[in-house]
Amino acid sequence: MSQPELTLTPAQADALGRELDAIRTRELADLGKRDAAYIRRIVRVQRTLEVGGRVLMFAGVRRPAWLGGVAMLAASKILDNWEIGHNVMHGQYDWMGDPALHGPTFEWDSACPSDHWRYAHNYLHHTYTNIIGLDRDIGYAVLRVKKDQPWDRLKLLNPINALLGFVLFQYSLAGYELEIERMPHEITMTDKREALGVIVRKVFRQVLKDYVAFPLLAGRSRRFVLTGNLAANLIRNMWTFAITFCGHFPDGARVFTIEEARDESRGMWYYRQILGTANMNGGKLFHILSGNLSHQIEHHLFPDLPAHRYAELAPEVREICRRYGIPYNTGSLPRQLGTVLLNIFRLAFP
Repeated sequence: MSQPELTLTPAQADALGRELDAIRTRELADLGKRDAAYIRRIVRVQRTLEVGGRVLMFAGVRRPAWLGGVAMLAASKILDNWEIGHNVMHGQYDWMGDPALHGPTFEWDSACPSDHWRYAHNYLHHTYTNIIGLDRDIGYAVLRVKKDQPWDRLKLLNPINALLGFVLFQYSLAGYELEIERMPHEITMTDKREALGVIVRKVFRQVLKDYVAFPLLAGRSRRFVLTGNLAANLIRNMWTFAITFCGHFPDGARVFTIEEARDESRGMWYYRQILGTANMNGGKLFHILSGNLSHQIEHHLFPDLPAHRYAELAPEVREICRRYGIPYNTGSLPRQLGTVLLNIFRLAFP
């Protein structure tokens, strides 16, 4: 599918920027009790699912208990990473003054250190969204996901790398700060020694918790707890990979050159966010489990607004896009994921 062209005039872009700025200002002024009640309710659900899942795994000698434990723990990890972790680290709830929901200090259940994520995601990715050469999230340094990316022989491994990323996504994110695509010509591992130390310590803590401490506590059920934790982490990794890639790399989501984004206005920045992202249709539970990143367009327009508001804002944003003639890319999860995977296979070749 061809990329939509940048067609807004400077005057139209400025008008678009004013409209979207007005929405953001209005929503920020309205933050209050319902937002605080919502995130605290999600935290309670997440903790209940974690405790319940681990308890059921301890009784995992019965298959239904083990399966229930895996499902609950996986849901807990998904909520921790998406609706809580990702959104809290965007500063969506800093205004509450709650230390447990403080974006700059929040630590999540993931092998990826939070400080690394805050820089790579909140700053680099959200500032330079889909700009080739600046946004390292385009293919996460190893995948060719858009034809505008240069091809080399290593891209023949596209399907294999995608499969590894699918099942090991948290570890892919953990190693992101090492910038392996720049080695050995631009930087060396010595240059990244400090970052590597942070990653190793975080991965060690996660492995110790899920694969040593909890299995040992389970006594005779340790095998069921070990395999249950492994299964829950696998489900979480596959889900986060799918949601992440469907938000940025399905058909219709475009990438940009540095020249196209040079000296862009606020309105053109908004325009780029819309063209470079994609939404997914679904029900309320689906939106919650995706951290409301099923509304990726709204998230990129308003990353510091509580994500549970995106569903309310989506019709307004869609209407604005209609008036300005801007494509509003949305579709089902199977459709969006299908185009992502098909492109990954196609783009393994020149």
